[in-house]
Amino acid sequence: MSETGQPEVQQQRNNKRFRKDKPWDTDDIDHWKVEEFKPEYMEKPFTEESSFATLFPKYREAYLKECWPLVTKALEKWGIACVLDLVEGSMTVKTTRKSWDPYSILKARDLIKLLARSVPFPQAIKIMDDGVACDIIKIGNITRNKERFVKRRQRLIGPNGSTLKAIELLTKCYMMIQGNTVSAMGPYKGLKDLRRIVLDCMKNIHPIYHIKELMIKRELAKDPKLATESWDRFLPKFKKKNIKSKKKVIEKPKKEYTPFPPAPVKSKVDLQLESGEYFMNKQKKKQEKS
Repeated sequence: MSETGQPEVQQQRNNKRFRKDKPWDTDDIDHWKVEEFKPEYMEKPFTEESSFATLFPKYREAYLKECWPLVTKALEKWGIACVLDLVEGSMTVKTTRKSWDPYSILKARDLIKLLARSVPFPQAIKIMDDGVACDIIKIGNITRNKERFVKRRQRLIGPNGSTLKAIELLTKCYMMIQGNTVSAMGPYKGLKDLRRIVLDCMKNIHPIYHIKELMIKRELAKDPKLATESWDRFLPKFKKKNIKSKKKVIEKPKKEYTPFPPAPVKSKVDLQLESGEYFMNKQKKKQEKS
């Protein structure tokens, strides 16, 4: 019996009385699939213009000037206009009357951000595809020490770029380390893992720990029996150990203990009296006067 006094069976019937059969909703339908947005879905053009702009460093000017015709041609597919201003050092993208995808302007904004962060155009243009997102991770303000920052940033690359390649393969993301930022492109799940690896590396946790964890997860995902189980027992647990470096202690010779206080330091006059120099000086002064 429930709290209201009615049987539980009666309550379940009341909850389902407004539910109707859905013959079109079968098990073979993927509810998480993102359908492609087509131009015919847009009945009327945009009533207002949307635009985004970003600055780029001086060393990117020559490359952007060279590849800008390709950028303009690529964005024409979505009806997006773009402007390269070499005087102000900025890139601008904006919608036009021909724009048909509402989300394309945000993708174009990410495109110019990636181009400003030294990502080559053939790779950066992939951001316009569905299912590809980007993340620009700021790492410059995590560590104050410049030498420590450079050392930890180098860990993300590894010897001959091996660590960088391993992270890209496991997360299925493209990664570009430039200055104080890390630019990443790929699926949302991979970007989440990549951000965690980068931020933990700058906080002195080596990327190899996360790489081992991702490799184990990838192998466990192949087994359908473990799909509904927790994987905590398979994942390695790393404990942080603070090992203090041993400092060389220079042993000083111990002084012998004496109960008597040290003798007072003799003044200059006392030393002259002991040596007789004090009286010699007096005789010289008398001879000089006479």
